[in-house]
Amino acid sequence: MTQLALVIAGSEATGGAGIQADIRTYQQLGVYGVGTITCIVSFDPKNDWAHRFVPVDPAVIADQIEAATATHDLDVVKIGMLGTPATIKVVSEALRAQPWRHVVLDPVLICKGQEPGAALDTDTALREQVLPLATVVTPNMFEARTLSGMDEIAAVDDLVEAARRIHALGPRYVLAKGGVELPGDDAVDVLFDGEEVTILSEPKVGQERVSGAGCTLAAATAAELAKGASVPDAVRTAKALVTAGIHARVSAKTPFDSVWQGAYQS
Repeated sequence: MTQLALVIAGSEATGGAGIQADIRTYQQLGVYGVGTITCIVSFDPKNDWAHRFVPVDPAVIADQIEAATATHDLDVVKIGMLGTPATIKVVSEALRAQPWRHVVLDPVLICKGQEPGAALDTDTALREQVLPLATVVTPNMFEARTLSGMDEIAAVDDLVEAARRIHALGPRYVLAKGGVELPGDDAVDVLFDGEEVTILSEPKVGQERVSGAGCTLAAATAAELAKGASVPDAVRTAKALVTAGIHARVSAKTPFDSVWQGAYQS
């Protein structure tokens, strides 16, 4: 039987991140992806590759979710960029309207080009309305600092403390990602379930961030959960897929490379 999973995320026009990366990840792991687009992001090559951000009307988002859930029996969802309080409200209402076996949240907190005040409102809405519904939340270093209220994360112990604080906000598991920003030779992530801390570590592949790594990690986790894996096993597979994808990354005219999900072999 084919496993299915929903993704609710933004469209990223270069293909490196967003729902494009999510659907490729699902496909690579043998999961049929169903998508709802929340916003359209296109980098501006004339303005230092800053984001151009256009939100989708909340009613259109609701229509997409209604169509997807009426068509398929969906109980696993990966959530990526939401972008505005209005979007967060309509998505959280849709999530609460039916039971979900797993909700994987990549808490994208800011998009270049958003006004600081709007970004703060979005952060608050995400923390209050969606974060408590998550089976797994996957913050990067910036997101972990923001959600935990910590001024600095400079070591693995700090990342563990951030995961503990974020867990207190309601998600069942926190996967706090050190990535290339945490000092050291390894890319270290911390998984915390409220009691046990699991450290996941792989040698860094260069020192630069790669577009789509966070999207891919969360989507791969959701895909494996849809197939019946436990959260720790799903996260391990997701990290292996991202590591392989960074090794095989796709270069372009942008100042950053992108993860290639097709490099992973299970």
